[in-house]
Amino acid sequence: MTTGIVLVVVIVVVAGLIFMAANKRATARRNELENAKADARRWVERLGGQVMALTGTDEASKQALADASERYTAAGSQMDQVRTVEQARLVTKTALEGLYYVRAAREAMGLDPGPALPEDREQIDAGRVTDDRRVNVEGHEYAASARPGSGTPYYYPGGRVAGRPVPQGWYSEPWWKPALIAGAWGVGTFLLFDAMFSGMVGIPDAAAWESGYDAGQADAMADTGGDAGGDMGGDMGGGDMGGDWGGGDGGGWGDFGGGDFGDF
Repeated sequence: MTTGIVLVVVIVVVAGLIFMAANKRATARRNELENAKADARRWVERLGGQVMALTGTDEASKQALADASERYTAAGSQMDQVRTVEQARLVTKTALEGLYYVRAAREAMGLDPGPALPEDREQIDAGRVTDDRRVNVEGHEYAASARPGSGTPYYYPGGRVAGRPVPQGWYSEPWWKPALIAGAWGVGTFLLFDAMFSGMVGIPDAAAWESGYDAGQADAMADTGGDAGGDMGGDMGGGDMGGDWGGGDGGGWGDFGGGDFGDF
């Protein structure tokens, strides 16, 4: 009888501990979600305030503010559907992208761009336009610049689109938009990227770009290839170990202009 009572007590205690642990985990998850939602809401509200307060004065600032407004609308739609921490973080990224467009618009109008914004890893690795470039690809003229102008009124804050990096900068047209809509790059884009960014510091070369590498990955692969070729060349009869390593899609946040999370 005593053994049975002890066993019941042990079972009750264990069940209680399990319940307390599960309740603690559930509370922690709820708190994490609420914190993520609060952070996302803060960035969305900040973006909304900027979009409402500013009016573009030239083509570049008007276009940048139009893009910022689109991100604000998308972030608001996403915010209404947030059910997970990851979804809340995606809202934050959408709002931050919008705020980068706001900064671009303010710079185009000669205003103080405001406080610095957090940078996404892929945004950094995609690089940025540092030189003025004007190229002709398959009979079509494209331009890129580090600064807004009448010939480069389209801004992109940098990041990945359809698995490949797009450098931060001002462009004559949004050449990344077809890939954003279709989810895949056209055949001729390789030639455009090569012509427009060849030799520009901090931007992957065309071969790396086609494989989905950003500037950092491209450099790492080049270093690895060179070391392998040098160190092993003598032992292997001068063979070249630094060839094409191929590549995959690093994913990334790219552009969050969409309306909802779909089947997230």
